[in-house]
Amino acid sequence: MPSASPDRRTALVTGATSGIGWETARLLGKQGCHVVVHARDYSSGEEAITRLVAAGVAADQLDLAVADFSRLDEVRSMAQSVARHHPAIDILINNAAVAAPERHTITADGVELSFQVNFLAAYVLTRALKGPLTARAGSRVVNVSSSMHRTASISWNDINRTRRYSRLAAYAQSQLALTVFARAEAPQGCTVVSMHPGICETSLLPLYAHAGDSPAQGAARVARLCDPATEVEPGAYYDRTALSPAAPVATEDRTVRRLVKLADALAKAA
Repeated sequence: MPSASPDRRTALVTGATSGIGWETARLLGKQGCHVVVHARDYSSGEEAITRLVAAGVAADQLDLAVADFSRLDEVRSMAQSVARHHPAIDILINNAAVAAPERHTITADGVELSFQVNFLAAYVLTRALKGPLTARAGSRVVNVSSSMHRTASISWNDINRTRRYSRLAAYAQSQLALTVFARAEAPQGCTVVSMHPGICETSLLPLYAHAGDSPAQGAARVARLCDPATEVEPGAYYDRTALSPAAPVATEDRTVRRLVKLADALAKAA
């Protein structure tokens, strides 16, 4: 994983092998960023990079970072590798997501699958990259969340929803957590926001509707919030690119504190 040129912005995009993540990597690459493409495995990552080069992104602008987000040890190892090769990160896009499966599924770390992949892995990764995210002023973290967070509640006493599992409730809970996380204390000099990119035709579409915008349209909204020329409000929630009120529970300081405490405990136990 070669280091980026010091005069280029460096962006890490998680879940960048398909959908909004891949399109965001393409757009940022076209804008001149050095893009670290996260993939779950080497095969899908190398294939994604091949397609990015075919789409016009220079190969020397792209690096591959591999981690299965259902395993927090891999998330930590990836963070260490990224930090070693990229001491300054200007943009972190927490985009990786999975639909909660029909059958209740617990990861090897003891956490419900969608809560870990969609939120906890992003939490661990962001905290582990504090050094690179504070190396240059003006860095941004964009949590690609969902309007579905408005329908959610966090089951504090049964975070894995073992007693009463619903895939929609589990997925919505993960999106609420990711939205709340944007309001937690950010690394100094770093701005964190969450956003709903719109209902797009990705693998998650069946959770929302039968049709939606293209992944490229959703990615354009993500990329705009990453642009230094776009003013954003720290901790805010954006519906596409418009500042929008998040669900009331997502703005409560008590909820933020409880979530950080929970995430730290889950990460420590893993």
